[in-house]
Amino acid sequence: MNYWRNILRFLAAQQLFPALAAPEQEALIGGQAVFEGVMMRSPHAWGIAVRKPKAAESGPSELGEIIVHSEPLARPSDKHRWMAWPFVRGLVTLGQAMKLGFRASKFSLNVLVGALAPEKEKEEKAPEMGPWMTGITMLFSIAFFIFMYKFVPLAAAYGLKGHVPAMSNNGVFNLVDGLIRLAIFVVFIWGLSLMPDMHRLFEYHGAEHKTVFAYEAQRDIPSVQFTQGFSTYHPRCGTSFLMTIMLISIFVYAAVPVTTFWARFGIRILLLPVIASASYEMIRFSARHGKSLFALMTVPGLWLQRITTKQPSDDQVECAIKALDEAMILERQNGGELVIA
Repeated sequence: MNYWRNILRFLAAQQLFPALAAPEQEALIGGQAVFEGVMMRSPHAWGIAVRKPKAAESGPSELGEIIVHSEPLARPSDKHRWMAWPFVRGLVTLGQAMKLGFRASKFSLNVLVGALAPEKEKEEKAPEMGPWMTGITMLFSIAFFIFMYKFVPLAAAYGLKGHVPAMSNNGVFNLVDGLIRLAIFVVFIWGLSLMPDMHRLFEYHGAEHKTVFAYEAQRDIPSVQFTQGFSTYHPRCGTSFLMTIMLISIFVYAAVPVTTFWARFGIRILLLPVIASASYEMIRFSARHGKSLFALMTVPGLWLQRITTKQPSDDQVECAIKALDEAMILERQNGGELVIA
């Protein structure tokens, strides 16, 4: 039962990947919340720390052991300079972030499943999420995204079009379509936040943000007390990235003169890489120019972080710091000292 519960938790978390993971931007650090832990990433390494569930015989104040893992991280642009070109680097870094986020979530799931397995099974081999389940969850995530955020809003907009004459205008139609898409996303993550497992995931998301802020403030591995003084809302969060994509898509789709249902549906899929690239460049620019016009487009993402981040406990912040520590050990070996831009 615990195994399948964790699989369902993993499937739910899959739908939040874009909101929980921030694409790496040059020398900046980032990360992602995972179940009962945090993954932290630097330009040349990544580390993860996951807290095992405490044993049944443990006291109420005892915490489980923290399991850590780290690996070097190759930057595609180091081997292929064209991957660092504007509007190309966004897709490259986003793809790498999604792949790494999937590996990190799978690692956390395997830690939890292994810890909850009966002692007899542990002596033989701790159960893990196999390749077949990995493939199924990836296909499910892609299909869910296309259906929920492309097909459903478009179908709903067409349903309203017959009752609202103004929607015959392409611009108005795509504005309504975009607002429906935003509403679905907000309601979906709000609903997930009501689940205890997801609420804890959002607490670890807050711990990840606080740790990034703390490291950028003192350029050293922070302490728990120092880290807790920072905000859980970070402008480079994947939530801001996803909100920017949704806002830009309204204007992009309105500029394409197609009117049939399936033509519009196809355009929404084909233009997604273009919109994602443009959104990445905007987030990157706003990170360097906090008072720019582009930075205003990231504000809705900060508002939405009131749902996707929660105040973490000290032990959750400890996990985030431990993950950063593991990443920075390898970063110094593979990339030298990290300089905050």
